[in-house]
Amino acid sequence: MKNRVEELRKARGLRQEEFARAIRVSRQTVSSIENGRYSPSLDLAFAIADFFGLTIEDIFIYERGGFNEKA
Repeated sequence: MKNRVEELRKARGLRQEEFARAIRVSRQTVSSIENGRYSPSLDLAFAIADFFGLTIEDIFIYERGGFNEKA
């Protein structure tokens, strides 16, 4: 799953540590989300969306693969 978290965070001039504190997670969690190594829980995705004043769909981009695609 791709996301725009890093782009949005940097646009606000926030360091990972500051953003992590604001959404109550570790800096490592923010780094993992930004690098696509970790998909946040639904609660955390909502917290991130609320922080930026956007919808989850505006931030997280789900890419369908293989078996879910219609022929």
